[in-house]
Amino acid sequence: MPDAKDLPRYRVLTGPDDEAFCRRVSEALDLGYELHGSPSLTFNGDRVIVAQALIRPKL
Repeated sequence: MPDAKDLPRYRVLTGPDDEAFCRRVSEALDLGYELHGSPSLTFNGDRVIVAQALIRPKL
């Protein structure tokens, strides 16, 4: 697990709306990140693409 000092305070995860994306968000939450706002969704003509901003509180 990365050292919290090495992690950025702000991240935006993007990708197809699938299990892999949900796992990436879950892993970030396990690292201490919190959701920042609602997810954004778009359709690229083939599939739904989602973006979720996350922040890590100051230690």
